[in-house]
Amino acid sequence: MIKKILTTVLLVMACNFILWRNVLQLEKGAFWLVLTLSILVYLAFCIFPERFCARDLLHMTLRMKALYGGCELLSTFGYGFMLELLFYAILLIAGRLTWPILVANFLVFLLLFFLLELQGVFRLLLLSKQIKIGKKLVIMFFWWIPVFNIYYIRKITRVARLECEVESHIIQMDAARVENYICQTKYPILMVHGVFFRDWQHFNYWGRIPKELIKNGANVYYGKQESALAVKESAKELCAQIEQILVETGAPKLNIIAHSKGGLDSRYAISKCGMHEKVASLTTINTPHFGCKWADILLEKLPLSVVEKVAKTYNKMFKKLGDAHPDFISAVEDLTEERARLFNQEVLNMPGVLYQSVMSKMNSPKSAGFPLSLTYRIINMLQKVENDGLVPITSAKWGDYLGDVVVSGKRGISHGDMIDLFRENIAGFEVRNFYVDLIKDLKSKGY
Repeated sequence: MIKKILTTVLLVMACNFILWRNVLQLEKGAFWLVLTLSILVYLAFCIFPERFCARDLLHMTLRMKALYGGCELLSTFGYGFMLELLFYAILLIAGRLTWPILVANFLVFLLLFFLLELQGVFRLLLLSKQIKIGKKLVIMFFWWIPVFNIYYIRKITRVARLECEVESHIIQMDAARVENYICQTKYPILMVHGVFFRDWQHFNYWGRIPKELIKNGANVYYGKQESALAVKESAKELCAQIEQILVETGAPKLNIIAHSKGGLDSRYAISKCGMHEKVASLTTINTPHFGCKWADILLEKLPLSVVEKVAKTYNKMFKKLGDAHPDFISAVEDLTEERARLFNQEVLNMPGVLYQSVMSKMNSPKSAGFPLSLTYRIINMLQKVENDGLVPITSAKWGDYLGDVVVSGKRGISHGDMIDLFRENIAGFEVRNFYVDLIKDLKSKGY
């Protein structure tokens, strides 16, 4: 804080060189010296604002340094502007200067600080991956409005600072553990996606997670099943993928990390398709082992014509996106509570396979956008149970339960947050480290 105050004061002084000439009655030579020093201070702060902060920059990439510098520019703009107004009030009360000099100096100060703000805004707009597009558009068109810009810029600056801090923390941790290969498990890792998604090459279902696991020694593969099929059909596709991975790696077994419906697909493949000898462990993430009430409502309350229209549209769209024979209705039906009850009677845990599960919860509808905010309310209304926007906590517990993933405040952790769907940094929950710890634990257990 002391460094921040001193930097702000120094910059404000550098931008008030007209005042210093008149207040101190500087000679021509002394004035040019003050002007030169003021220009050097101003340019140094414009080019390397991050160097003036107290933050350790060692574990920041060039992008993060530039982004953090943008935060410093905007922060200094806000505090410096308030300091300047206070300074003017003191001078006017003291009657030290005339209005023409104050106005001329203020116009110069305003121009210089305007350029600081403009540069800071551009840095955040261009470099931040965490500031959402809506907020970027707001600041792009309204950053120049007094008072509003200070409020909103402070808001997005907090997001950008958190982004820099989280990313630098990840880099620091990776530097400390890179040689230990803490995610280098005995068996390869198969990551199985949930319903209504695919394993696309250019948009990873698991966000930034696989890259972090691979960096720490994990051997990662993907389920590659279609986006929406009955559990039985998805399980057949998983079996083919498991066989291929074992041939490719020469490993006798593999570990499965499965999200949402992918956990049901994996359980069926293990118990009913003979994969129990080829799967060492199954860890399910937010999987509806006991069904989802909202799926029952969707099929029971909505007119059949509406359900069929939605299904037809979905199936047509995902055929164009790579699915051979998507089946929206069969996928949703297998998520109902009645189907889950029958499924659990038929699909039993197999000896020799480690079953474990984990679940997150939203703290309020504001934890996620539509449609999770709506389904969160529906589940609360129908069952009055904590949930992640799609799955009740009581439905996700299977095998060894590893606990609830929770954070304080209104944010919570949604169904999509558990797979880093929006690549968003959440205070109190770093999703990449969560999976690193998960795989590290599997390694410690001998898997």
